[in-house]
Amino acid sequence: MSKPAVIFPGQGAQAVGMGKDLVDAHPEAMSWFDRASEALGFDLAEICFAGPAEELTRSDRAQPAIFVHSVIAYELYRSQTGFQPAAAAGLSSGEWAALYAAGVVSFEDAIRVLRVRAEAMQAACENVKSGMVSLIGLDDDTVISVCEQAGVEVANYNSPGQTVVSGRIEGCEKVPEIAKAAGARKAIPLPVAGAFHSSLMAPAETVFADFLQTIEFQSPAFPVYSNVTGVAHVDIEGIRREMPRQITSSVRWVDNVQSMVADGVDSVVECGPGRVLSGLVKRIDKSVASSNVGDLASLEAAVAAAS
Repeated sequence: MSKPAVIFPGQGAQAVGMGKDLVDAHPEAMSWFDRASEALGFDLAEICFAGPAEELTRSDRAQPAIFVHSVIAYELYRSQTGFQPAAAAGLSSGEWAALYAAGVVSFEDAIRVLRVRAEAMQAACENVKSGMVSLIGLDDDTVISVCEQAGVEVANYNSPGQTVVSGRIEGCEKVPEIAKAAGARKAIPLPVAGAFHSSLMAPAETVFADFLQTIEFQSPAFPVYSNVTGVAHVDIEGIRREMPRQITSSVRWVDNVQSMVADGVDSVVECGPGRVLSGLVKRIDKSVASSNVGDLASLEAAVAAAS
C-alpha cells in the first residue's frame, strides 16, 4: 500500500504571478488570499500576482505568500483527488505549511506566526551584515572544514553534495576561494537578507519563542518531520520548543527525507511554487516517486495521474 507524503517549499521559491492561474481557474481559492490579507493588513494577492519582485522578496511578504500559495495548491489537489498524506515536511518556513496540513495550527495562526517569524528574522539581519553561500560538490565533512576555516556555519543540508552556509559577510566572502580549493564545483553567494539558520539569528529565535507561547497547537493528524532533528516531531511541546530553534539551526532536509523513507514513505507531492524540493528528494533517494502541484498545469496533471 502506497504511503505518500506532502512537502512544502520555503523562502526563495516565490515568483511574481504565483497562484494567479489557480485562482483564475478556481475563484473559490481567492478566499485564502482574502483571509491572509485581513490577518496581515496588506493585499497579499496583489503582491503575489503583480509584484513588484522587490516587494515579494521581502521576508515578511515572501514567507506568508509561499505559505498561502502552498495551502491553495494542497487544498485544491486534496479536494479533487481525496489525497490523504501519511506524513508531511517542509523546508525552513515550509515546515509551517506542513504543520498546517497536519492540523497542528490553524490557517490564521500560521499567517500570524510567519509574519512574526519573518519580521524577527529581518530585524536580526539588520543587526549585522551577513549572507549565505551555496556549495555544490562537497561532502559534509569537507563543508564543515570550509566553515571552520571561513568562520561560517552550515545552514542547509539540501541533498548530497548540495549545502548552504551562513555567516558574517567577511566570512561568506572567504568561502568561495576556500571551497573551490577543497574541490567544490560551485560556490554561489545567495541574494538573501542575511545569515538565516545560523547563530546570528539568535535574537529572532528569542522573540519567536516568546510569541509561540500565544499560539494554540493541536496534536498532528500524521507525522511532521522536524528540520532541527531530522526526524518526526514527538509531541506538541516538542514542536513549540523546536520551531524557534529552527531559525538558528541547520535545516536537515537530507535527514528529513531519509527518515520519511525509513518510516515507509514511498512518494511525495510537493505543493507550492516551484519544484526544487521534488528534485532534492530525487537526489537523496531515487526510489521515491515525486510530483508537484504549483500552478494550473501541474495541478491538472497531478489530478489526472491520480485518477
